[in-house]
Amino acid sequence: MHAVRRRHQPDVALVFNAANAPLIIFLKILRIPVAVHVDGLEWRRAKWGRAGRTYYLLCERFAARMADALIADARGIEDYYRHKYGVGSDFIAYGAPEVEPDRPELLDPLGLEAGGYHLVVARMEPENHVDVIVDSYTRSGAVLPLVVVGSVPYETEYNRRVADLAAADERVQLVGAVWDQDLLDQLYANCASYLHGHSVGGTNPSLLRAMGAGAYVVAWDVDFNREIVRDDGSYFGDATAVAERVEDVEAAPDRVEEQGRAGKKHVLATYAWEAVTEDYEALARRLDARGRDGAAGR
Repeated sequence: MHAVRRRHQPDVALVFNAANAPLIIFLKILRIPVAVHVDGLEWRRAKWGRAGRTYYLLCERFAARMADALIADARGIEDYYRHKYGVGSDFIAYGAPEVEPDRPELLDPLGLEAGGYHLVVARMEPENHVDVIVDSYTRSGAVLPLVVVGSVPYETEYNRRVADLAAADERVQLVGAVWDQDLLDQLYANCASYLHGHSVGGTNPSLLRAMGAGAYVVAWDVDFNREIVRDDGSYFGDATAVAERVEDVEAAPDRVEEQGRAGKKHVLATYAWEAVTEDYEALARRLDARGRDGAAGR
């Protein structure tokens, strides 16, 4: 830890992800005020066994009791910590970058055209519902292909399930991970719809990026997603609904484009990086002042 080794220790420490809450012990020994960004509800992820879920829950509780401040990136996360642990949080979301559909030629190597595909960008994990999206899409009458961006650095049964579902329908393209940010931005900005199946996180950067690019969003129906998308997109909660939503998108492209523009306007005004950095600075200054006064803690 830099705070332990450095001659001049930091005024304030920010710890990201509740799983790192045990670090609070060392920071408290050094009398460094600490805020924990708790991230999402990681214990709900299916990839964790009983030990992993128990660890995350214990870390949640420890962070709630010991940190000088908690940071929640979504109102739903803020509500969760208030109701479960009786503690408040500083709400600080992420920023939404503005992306224009101005380089559609980057899609050429993938054989795609502007407005000519539905898009999924997600890690291949059960809570992101990629399998549900692909399965439902294959049952639809959609004309536009479904492009799936994402992977995990290991082979899993879930990966194989998604691959098997995709292999059964030539309209589904699994392109794997895309590390070229310019290409990824153009995939967001030029899609007919962005299908977002994430269900256990807080404010999702991929969702903000898609909306900042003007993409029409079809999202998994949870409060984290409704908080961002509002009425500027549509929702699904089972395999049947995805097929209906992509067919609706293709039947009403003008309405979808208008809602995409409204969503972009909303997130660029509400999730501005300048405001995010100002909120972090204000929190750090507040904790520093309390630490100097000997009043760290909540």
